[in-house]
Amino acid sequence: MKKKTPFAAGLAALATLAIAVGCAGTDVGDSGKADYTKMSSKELAEHLIFNEGGFRLGQATQEGGTVRDRQTQDEMQKICTETRNQPSPQQAGQIISDARASIQYPEGGIQLGDWKKGRELAWSGFGFRVGHNTDDHSNREVGGNCYNCHAMATDRQGGNLGPSLTGYGKSRGNNEATRRFVYEIIYNAHAYFPCTNMPRMGANGLLSQQAIADIMAYVLDPASPVNK
Repeated sequence: MKKKTPFAAGLAALATLAIAVGCAGTDVGDSGKADYTKMSSKELAEHLIFNEGGFRLGQATQEGGTVRDRQTQDEMQKICTETRNQPSPQQAGQIISDARASIQYPEGGIQLGDWKKGRELAWSGFGFRVGHNTDDHSNREVGGNCYNCHAMATDRQGGNLGPSLTGYGKSRGNNEATRRFVYEIIYNAHAYFPCTNMPRMGANGLLSQQAIADIMAYVLDPASPVNK
């Protein structure tokens, strides 16, 4: 599956609706301006993103390519949008198969890193932002922004879009099967949950294998505050 990195947090709602084809159904009135009232939600989102000039689509991104590339859905994203995240069994099977094929495992096996580093990465939303102050990855490590969706250690407030991970390592243990599952979920969660909201952190090159190992340690290490 072709990699894309739709990682513009403030535009996520629109980006998930954007379909990379021309706005063939767009009505233009006498003024020469598009008539938004005659557009479907998909046509409107696409028009605002690709045609109105509200985004600097030609701006270079950290992973290579441009903002336009990020805003263009890949085949999996199109399926998930068109089915409202309810793919058919056949579509779901293909998504799972493609996701599993995308996973690359570290040499020497899946091991835990440093939970203290993982704690900071789990809280950090730094990375891949473009704009007036584009994120410079050479000066700071990319974060996982895990707390945006998950509750983790009880000393910090997390989100509830994803399942709570508080006490996860305490209940699941730090064994080979658990480490493999957590690694695969972080790397590409579509391998288990087609059309999940979870970003493809490894498959899209958002997190390094070391960063994944450190975040895994924060989730699984018995010494981590997540498991106290």
